[in-house]
Amino acid sequence: MEVEGRILLARNAAWPEKMFALITGFMERGETPEQGVARELKEETNLDAGEIKLIGVYEFIRKNEVIIAYHVKASGEIRLSEELVDYRLIAPEKLRPWPAGTGYAMADWMTARGLHVEFMDLPKL
Repeated sequence: MEVEGRILLARNAAWPEKMFALITGFMERGETPEQGVARELKEETNLDAGEIKLIGVYEFIRKNEVIIAYHVKASGEIRLSEELVDYRLIAPEKLRPWPAGTGYAMADWMTARGLHVEFMDLPKL
């Protein structure tokens, strides 16, 4: 999600202090993917979705999910839901996607804009 030319990443209350990610969510019955994106955005950040463009569809085998990824230009005042405790607005060229799920969508979005992609190293478990 893009806000004033920067990408919004947020930290879930259950995550480690330095872990930030894209806003994600699940569709509800009777809504299109685009409606679901706009609703989740509003619920989680208070932002309004403007332009919504499909990036692609990605497998997320670890969680047995399929991700439909969109780039959203959003506007408004950021107010996080109770699930989220912090956010960052990052310049697109400084993004370092993780090598799975939404990270591949971010990498494809960056590549389409001519930006260099460097995946982050995942901590060893």
